[in-house]
Amino acid sequence: MDMNQYLEIFIVEAKEHLENLNENLLSLEKDPDNKDLLNEIFRASHTLKGMAGTMGFMKIKDLTHEMENLLHALRNDKFKVNSEIVDILFEALDTLEDYINYVSESGEEGDLDSSKLVKNINELIENNGELAVTVEQAQIQKEAENRDKQPVFIDHNQYVINLLKKAKKRGLNAFDITITLKKNCMLKSARAFIVFKTLEKNAEIVQSNPSVEDIEDEKFDNTFSVTIVTKADEANMKKDIMLVSEIESVQISEVNLEDEISNESKITDESDSNHIAEKTLNVKKDDIIKKQKNKRKESRRLGKTVRVDIDRLDNLMNLVSELIIIKTRMEDASGDLEKKGNMNEAIEYLERITTSLHDAVMKVRMVPIERVFNRFPRMVRDLSKELGKEINLEMSGEETEVDRTVIDEIGDPLIHLIRNSIDHGIESPEERIKAGKNKAGVVKLCAYPDGNNVVIEVEDDGDGIDIEKVRQKGIAKGLVDEEKAYTLSDDEVIDLLFNAGFSTADNITDISGRGVGLDVVKTKIESIGGNVEVETERGKGTKFTIRLPLTLAIIQALLVKLENETFAIPLSSIKEISPIMSKDIRKVQGQEIILFRNKTLPIIRLNELLGLNSNTENQKEELITVIVKKGDKEAGLIIDDLIGQQEIVIKSLGKYLNGIKYLAGATILGNGEISLILDINSLF
Repeated sequence: MDMNQYLEIFIVEAKEHLENLNENLLSLEKDPDNKDLLNEIFRASHTLKGMAGTMGFMKIKDLTHEMENLLHALRNDKFKVNSEIVDILFEALDTLEDYINYVSESGEEGDLDSSKLVKNINELIENNGELAVTVEQAQIQKEAENRDKQPVFIDHNQYVINLLKKAKKRGLNAFDITITLKKNCMLKSARAFIVFKTLEKNAEIVQSNPSVEDIEDEKFDNTFSVTIVTKADEANMKKDIMLVSEIESVQISEVNLEDEISNESKITDESDSNHIAEKTLNVKKDDIIKKQKNKRKESRRLGKTVRVDIDRLDNLMNLVSELIIIKTRMEDASGDLEKKGNMNEAIEYLERITTSLHDAVMKVRMVPIERVFNRFPRMVRDLSKELGKEINLEMSGEETEVDRTVIDEIGDPLIHLIRNSIDHGIESPEERIKAGKNKAGVVKLCAYPDGNNVVIEVEDDGDGIDIEKVRQKGIAKGLVDEEKAYTLSDDEVIDLLFNAGFSTADNITDISGRGVGLDVVKTKIESIGGNVEVETERGKGTKFTIRLPLTLAIIQALLVKLENETFAIPLSSIKEISPIMSKDIRKVQGQEIILFRNKTLPIIRLNELLGLNSNTENQKEELITVIVKKGDKEAGLIIDDLIGQQEIVIKSLGKYLNGIKYLAGATILGNGEISLILDINSLF
C-alpha cells in the first residue's frame, strides 16, 4: 500500500501534536502534580506513536514508546515529576521535531541517532526519576563531538582549475576556506552572505560547497566552504572572517595548483582506454543512482500548506461560479452591437466579482500569527533557566492574521528580539529588587492589525538602552566620528544598534553580546517591506515595534511618472500628495528641506536619485510632492506627474536584478508595460 498519499496529513497532524506536547509540558513544569496534564501528554505521545507506526517511521515510534513508559510511571506515582524529567521530555520533544522536519523535507526519517536519549529515559525509570549522567554533561559531550567534525572538502572541477591557472598567471593565490557557524546561529544564510561580502572585498570567489543557491536556501549544516583567488594573505582573511558574528571557526589552506594540474594531467594522459571507459561508466552509473535517489526524494518532498476554513472555500467557489456566469453573458453580448449597454453592465459586474475574488483568495492565504508565537513560551523558559532570571512572557493578539509568506519570514527576527530583551534588557533578580522592581521581569509580545499593516511589538520592563553607551561604542567602532556623534539625536544614536556587529554588551555570551541579531532583524524585516522602530526609557524598558504588510502578493499602489517611465509607490507608505513651491525649498547641510505643516520635511528628487536625466522639474515653480512615511519619519518625493491609484501584482525582479537599491520589485500594467515598484524604506 502506498503510504505517501497520507504523508502530508501525517506531518500536519504530527506538528499539531508536538505543539500540544510543548504547551502541556510548559504547564506541567509549573504544576507538576496535575494529573490531567500528564494524561493529556500521554495521550498525545500515544497518538503520535500510533501514527508513526502506521507510516513506517520506526525511530519516531520507538522514541514515543519510551516517552510513554516514563509517563506511565509518572501516572502511577512511581516517582514525582522533577526538573530532570521535564528536561528529558523536552529533549525528546526536540528530537521528535527534528525527525518530523526531516520527514517533511525528504519523506524519510533521516539518520538522527536518539539512542542516548532513550538510554537516559530508561535510566530515569530504573532510578525512580534520578539521572546518573546529567543533561548538561550529555550536552557538553555532544558539543565536543561536534567540534571534532571534519571540514568540508572542495573537489575542484575542470572549469575551476582553469580559473585557478589563469589567476596564478596574474600573480594571485588560491585558497580553500572552510567556515563553521556557531551551532545556535539563527539565520545561517544571512551570516554566509556577510562572509561572502567580507571575502569579496579583497578576493574573488570561484567556487562554493554547497552551491550558492543551497546556501541561500539554508540547505547546509553549520559548515560551508569556498575557493577564492586573492592577493591578500591568509592571516588577514581569517581575521576579517572572524569579525563576522556567529562564526565558530575558520580553516584556510592554500590550493596546491601543481597537484590539481598533475591530477588533471593523469586523467588526460590515461592510456588505458578500457579503464577510462570503466571509470566513465561508473560515474554515469553513480549519476543515475544519485538522480534516481534525488527524484525519489523530490517526489516525496512536500510543499507549504495552509489549512483553510471550509466557509472560505465555499465563498471562493461561489465567486468562481459568478465569474462563469458573467463570462457567458459577455460572450452573448459581444456578438450583438445592440447589446452594448449590457456589455458595460457586465464589465462593471465583472469588476465587482474580481475584487471580491481577490479578497477571498487573500483570506485563504491568511494564517493566524499564533503559529509563530507558539514557539516562544518554550524559548523564554529555556533562556530564563540558562540565565538565572525570572521572566514572565505575556502574549496577546495571537489570532491576528497575516499572509502565509510573511509568517515564514518573521520567526527568526522575533527570536532575536526576544533573546536580546531577555539577555540585555531584563536585569538579574537582585538588580531588579535593588531598583524597586518586581523580582520577575516581563516580556510582552503582542500583534494587532493596523490598516494594511500588521504591527508586532516586543516590549520588556528591563533597564532600557543606555544611549550614552551606544554613542561611545559607535565612536569606538568608527561608525561615527566624535564631533558628529554629539550632534546625533537619541533616535539616530539608537539606529547605530542596527549596524552589523554592534553590541553594547560587556560580556559575550552564547545568547548575545556579539552584536548578533539587530542588523539581521532590520535586513530581514525590510526585505519583506516592513520596518522596525525602537522606543526606550532608561530604567523602564524598551519596545521594538515591527510594522509588516498584510500580504506580499497584491497591493494598492500609486502610479507616478518620472521622465517617460512609470513607477509604483505602495499606497501603505503614502501619507498625502501635495504641491509645493520651488522657492520654498531650502538647503541645510547639503539636504534639501521644506517647512511643511509646521514640520521640517526632507525633499528627495526621485529623478536624480534613480539616475534619470531630467532638468524639467527644476524649471517648474510648482512641484508635485508625494509625502511618504516610514514609522515616524517622513519625506517628500518630487515626481513629474501622477497617473493614479491601481491594484498591482508584485513580481520578483529575479536573481540577476535582485538587491538593486530603491527597488522592491516590478509589476505588469494593464497596457502590458512593466513598472518598477519603489522600495520606500530604502529612501530614508
